[in-house]
Amino acid sequence: MAGDRLSWSGLLKWSLSYADGTRPSRAISEEERRWLAEAVERHMMVDVVHVESIDMANDLHSVGGLVPVIKYLRNSNARIRARAADVVTTVVQNNPTSQQLVMEASGFDPLLSNFTSDPDLTARIKALGALSSLIRNNKPGVSAFRLANGYAGLRDALTSESARFQRKALNLTNYLLSESHSDCSVFAQLGFPRLMMHLVSSDDLGVREAALGGLLELARDTTLGSRSLLADHDRLQRLLQARIERIRMMAPEDLDAAREERQLVDSLWITCYHEPSTLHLEGLLVLPGEECFEQPPDVAGRFFEPLRRSSARRAPSNERSDPGDGTGGGMMLLLGPTPGSRSNSGSN
Repeated sequence: MAGDRLSWSGLLKWSLSYADGTRPSRAISEEERRWLAEAVERHMMVDVVHVESIDMANDLHSVGGLVPVIKYLRNSNARIRARAADVVTTVVQNNPTSQQLVMEASGFDPLLSNFTSDPDLTARIKALGALSSLIRNNKPGVSAFRLANGYAGLRDALTSESARFQRKALNLTNYLLSESHSDCSVFAQLGFPRLMMHLVSSDDLGVREAALGGLLELARDTTLGSRSLLADHDRLQRLLQARIERIRMMAPEDLDAAREERQLVDSLWITCYHEPSTLHLEGLLVLPGEECFEQPPDVAGRFFEPLRRSSARRAPSNERSDPGDGTGGGMMLLLGPTPGSRSNSGSN
């Protein structure tokens, strides 16, 4: 840390030496420009580490560090803009006090501008991440996002070729849908349902899951303005059937990774068509709490089979149960005679 402070102090002295009027101004060289940008970026990385705790994040404003970070959002260097957005994300995440401070320091506008129009994709993605953290559980932030037509920015992000950008945009969209169903008609008018349907076929699992989650939020809404959100049921049905077919063809390890996707497909099918999907009927749907799709091979079962049958014959009829029937009797029989049969044999 001491080395970082010394480096920053040297940078400050170097900058002031050209701003104190004692030397003629000159254009800095490309090498100096790169050095300056790298020095600022390194300092921003230190800021990220410093503000990871809530107390330090709140202290950033009191020591005068928040306003400079927000100014870096407008820096001409894309890497510095992206790094500044990282700092803002860390500062405001799950921190209502810092969210309010950033809003009051006019941090919302440069973040929105970078998200919607920054020429650098990484800077756009980082700005979206910061915006998402800034407005989450923050009603003034959500209102500002809505009034600034942030929804249109989310729509544009869904048309990006970057899966990471799409995931972040879908996650924020789903949050906004879950928080305010009255906005469903706005999302419909902007064409979100069709974009989400398109992304259901994405090669990226996270994008598919987020797109299915968004469609499910829209389908569950019962307000008057949202009845036509999923009017194109035929297309949606074809898409879901195609996903089910792809799921059928998945290897076991891919099925395990796609657990949430399968549950979303089934939930969306039930919501739209009022019946379980074929995933449920074919046993491809994993219930909450299950560890895997298939039971491991019963390698030792054949060794215990004679003992199990013998114990079952000795046990009273009301205590007999088949292995795996959910009553627990089967598991006890695997270990030997039931407690009841022991007591009976001891009394004879």
